Amino acid sequence: MEHIDGMVFFILGMWMFLTARRRSLFQKRLMAAKQNTAKKYKRVRELLQQHADDDNTWFARRRARSFHISQKSRRNRPSVWTFNRASEWWDVIVPGFTDTQWLENFRMSEETFIHVCNKLRPAMERQDTNFRVCVPLKKRVAIALWKLATGAEYRSVGHLFGVSITTVCRCVQEFCAAAETLLVPEQIRYPDQEKFKEMAAYIENRWGLPHCIGAIDGSHIPIIAPEEYHCDYFNRKGWHSIILQGVVDGKGLFWNVFTGLPGSLHDARVLRLSTLWELASRGNHIPANTRNIGGVTAGYYILGDSAYPLQNWLLKPFIDTGHLTAEQQVYNMKICRARVVVENAFGRLKGRWRCLMKRNDCAVNLVKSMVLTCCALHNLCESHGEAYVNAWDLPPAAETVVAVPQAVEEEGRDVRAGLMRYLNS
Repeated sequence: MEHIDGMVFFILGMWMFLTARRRSLFQKRLMAAKQNTAKKYKRVRELLQQHADDDNTWFARRRARSFHISQKSRRNRPSVWTFNRASEWWDVIVPGFTDTQWLENFRMSEETFIHVCNKLRPAMERQDTNFRVCVPLKKRVAIALWKLATGAEYRSVGHLFGVSITTVCRCVQEFCAAAETLLVPEQIRYPDQEKFKEMAAYIENRWGLPHCIGAIDGSHIPIIAPEEYHCDYFNRKGWHSIILQGVVDGKGLFWNVFTGLPGSLHDARVLRLSTLWELASRGNHIPANTRNIGGVTAGYYILGDSAYPLQNWLLKPFIDTGHLTAEQQVYNMKICRARVVVENAFGRLKGRWRCLMKRNDCAVNLVKSMVLTCCALHNLCESHGEAYVNAWDLPPAAETVVAVPQAVEEEGRDVRAGLMRYLNS
């Protein structure tokens, strides 16, 4: 019994000791928590007092600024909806560009750039609002030109100019829409009677082809596969595209452009779907100005490759079957020598405006608008004498794809035979 009582007293003593120790530790932790809370409350009061002082200063400055603005009768322009972005490149670097730097970066001189801005001002200029300052007209035009000249992503263009991706997208869309309305009709238009005579005289003096007013060809513009009917846009070269059909004069300037059809279509089919075919077939497009060529009465005509149908107004080379006569070979050589002007025009077009060479990730309708805009800018730069840098040239193609002629009803054999006799005389 005495042994059991001793154990009970020992256990009871240990319990009382541990309880006292726990109570002591709890008191210490409670005191530490109270001190920590007191320090936090003190810090909060200091911060609140500091913010109150700052708010008083801000309100005082705000009242002074509002009074200053009201004295000058200026509209208050809070920047509630703006996000500060770095734009030192456009604000600081670009104003110091030399003529060479303007040409390298925007594909045109500063003088031509200002001409474009003034031409598109009615459609592109914006006004400041109560919530933000608008992007200036020159900056909007420069953003669009940079996108067309480089084909860069919207994000990269936005970082360069200090604007958002949405702003870049809107600038490109509005620039192309304005160019279609104001610039394309001025730069790409049907020649009148005097202009046809001038073009025919230039080509005859340069290549010896009488009554020729230009050359026609098609070019594929790479695009990303559209959501609808993507198979129609898959061309014979193995990628998705839309077709650009262009007619140029002897100087490489476009005077007829048709684009937007799927890349799977044949060049002859594109021609028959274009307005050029309808107008030329009716005789309403090319004026009836005839001339005796090799004993045949012929009117104005344009040159095409073997993919196009032979017409009185559209002449093409003889198909080389390995049995061409000497006269036919001479005819083919001189025709191809002159027709290279349209291939050079496409090369300079894509070299200057690289968005037409790279795969364009925009919607098909916007790509069509960009193509028309680039053709108009091409004519503008060429007519203004803007230099073309050889470094812009496209890399040589790894594989040349020859268009297969379609079996269509052809006419104009007499005109081609007369021109062959004329060139061999």
